[in-house]
Amino acid sequence: MLFKKEFDVSTKNGVVMGNGKVSFLSVKLNVHCFVVDGVLIDTGSQSLEKEFKPFFLQQEVDQVMITHYHEDHTGCASYLQNQGKTIYMNELYIDCCQKKADYPLYRRLFWGKRQPFKAEPIGETFTSKSATWDVIPTPGHAEDHLAFLNRQTGQLFTGDLYCQERTKVVLREECIPTLIESLQRVLMYDFDEVYCCHAGYLEKGRRQLERKLHYLLEIQDRILQLHAEGKREEEITHIIFPKKYPITRFSMGEWSSLHIIRSVINESLKRTAT
Repeated sequence: MLFKKEFDVSTKNGVVMGNGKVSFLSVKLNVHCFVVDGVLIDTGSQSLEKEFKPFFLQQEVDQVMITHYHEDHTGCASYLQNQGKTIYMNELYIDCCQKKADYPLYRRLFWGKRQPFKAEPIGETFTSKSATWDVIPTPGHAEDHLAFLNRQTGQLFTGDLYCQERTKVVLREECIPTLIESLQRVLMYDFDEVYCCHAGYLEKGRRQLERKLHYLLEIQDRILQLHAEGKREEEITHIIFPKKYPITRFSMGEWSSLHIIRSVINESLKRTAT
């Protein structure tokens, strides 16, 4: 089997974390689901459904909350719906998720074929057994991206808002200036712990989000300075991100450092025009 899969379960401060991993040659990807107070946050990928099913069955899940529509977060939503679970997500992509998923081959190989499912629109808040949660819009990585904050425990679940501190490549659809605004927005809330769907539990989570914000602001300033000097997007990419990453070639350019540069320049031009 060319694709290798692993799964492990751990618990941190009452949060049960299921972590599925898929690797192919030098490309290794993983995704977490979290369960706390009867709430399941994200559903993992369809390619890992066999690994996630026992995890789901061992948990007490009253409701399922989706951070965003990407297939590594919604891949097992159809299975959970068939088990009688109600699924909630940003209404922007509810219609999209009721249809057969359409995304590139390499993503289907890693994450499987997400089956259609029906979700309910999430509100500005929701309640679980013993807590009220804030639903925080955090676009940038995806248009419909949300973060969830448990007011009682100060635990913040950030989906793909963080992933890693020093971002080097992003998806074509991502927008760095919008991501910066989303980080600034969540940092206005009172929270102690951070749980990321790819990095897992973040030690000193608020500080890590602050460092990521600082890094992106520095990158943004440098991109705009080089652009003002007349350098082209490709030149700026080579200056700031000289290293070539396997995921860029493997994804045929859907993941690339160039998208960081382009999103900053395009957004700057758009905001200047208005």
